[in-house]
Amino acid sequence: MSTPHHDNEALIPRPPLTTAALRAAVAQIAPAHLGQFVDHLDQATEQAARQSNVAPLQSFLQQWGEFVAIQRYPARASRLRELEAEVAIATDRVKLNSALAEITDITATAQLEATSE
Repeated sequence: MSTPHHDNEALIPRPPLTTAALRAAVAQIAPAHLGQFVDHLDQATEQAARQSNVAPLQSFLQQWGEFVAIQRYPARASRLRELEAEVAIATDRVKLNSALAEITDITATAQLEATSE
């Protein structure tokens, strides 16, 4: 029997920024995105090899770390989807700016969370 989950609680602990840990996190909390994760990893790996530079892999880890940081919290992920929908149909400049500012706050928080030790 599973226990009920509250939206303000993390679904999983924060994973380290490694491909294996992020893959496991995505598979657990957002399995519909696992194919996108694998495709992006393949592209980043190929680009890193072509350029003899790890920057594409670092960017990949950062992007997916932020994704996981958002998706670990159901309320945060839900709010981001709501805001993205608002932005898509916004006609009022004030409402648009407000939604964009909140999106920026959510993603900045996720970025900090993903990279903190």
